[in-house]
Amino acid sequence: MSELGTFLWVIAPLGVGYLMDLLFGDPRNLPHPIRLFGWLISRGEKLLNKPAYQFWKGTGLTLGLVIGIFFFFWGVVELLNSIHPILALIFEGVFVFFGLANKSLIQEGSAVFEKLQNEGLEAGRKRLSWIVGRDTSQLRPSQIRIAVFETMSENLSDGVIAPLFFYAIGGMPGMMAYKMINTLDSMIGYRNERFEQFGKFAAKLDDAANFIPARLTALLMVMVSGSLQAFQFVRQFGNQHKSPNAGYPEAALAGILDCRFGGSNMYHGKLVEKPYIGKTDRTIAHEEFERVARLNYKVTFCMVLGIMIINYLEWIA
Repeated sequence: MSELGTFLWVIAPLGVGYLMDLLFGDPRNLPHPIRLFGWLISRGEKLLNKPAYQFWKGTGLTLGLVIGIFFFFWGVVELLNSIHPILALIFEGVFVFFGLANKSLIQEGSAVFEKLQNEGLEAGRKRLSWIVGRDTSQLRPSQIRIAVFETMSENLSDGVIAPLFFYAIGGMPGMMAYKMINTLDSMIGYRNERFEQFGKFAAKLDDAANFIPARLTALLMVMVSGSLQAFQFVRQFGNQHKSPNAGYPEAALAGILDCRFGGSNMYHGKLVEKPYIGKTDRTIAHEEFERVARLNYKVTFCMVLGIMIINYLEWIA
């Protein structure tokens, strides 16, 4: 393949997938690869998660699925490319679209804000429970809005920037392998009796996979906002979260908005104390959602543009 062909092979699927996500968001009425990933994980867990060697069986399942997904998509791309390169580019573009979740993330956050604003507190609590794991039944309006912003900042990292990061280093198969890692963590990466050993490797692998993307997300948030306070918050609070990664984008957003995230919340009937991220304990207003949505769009655009520029510079070098 020529250098121009290699350049176009990278940017064409990325551009197509990015524009499709920008226009359509998550295709709820279409088959989605994450549902297949979830089915594979569920079947494997039921088969293997039994007493004796749980850690090693969980590790084997995790590595098998991640490596298998990478080579499956790589093989399909190679097959389609042997038939006609356009078929491969279309296939990659569609799955880049499936791998991104920025518009759906913004839509989900917006739905909570709108329910709370137009239908009241109980409707807002119920709608928030669709997207967070905490108990929402006692949350005040400002706490609901804070929970949305915490979720949006975390998922900007693992639902948008991390997939794009792995696209940059491994193409669409790399992006899909990351999505499998992320899905494994969300399904078996829990510290409870059932998954403590079986899902430990999946959880650690997800932490490792998100190490750079989480910090890159925070950096991009600081850059597009031009907020010195966001940079200071990332340095001060980024490592305060229980997760080794989630605190960085949360700290950046807390700095941009000059607010405070974290604190105690109920999860499955248990009180969980989380350190505060940020300083100002203030009321979050309904109108602030648009500012956060614009921030997400800008960060995503900058990441896509950055990948394209890097590949362009490699092409002309």
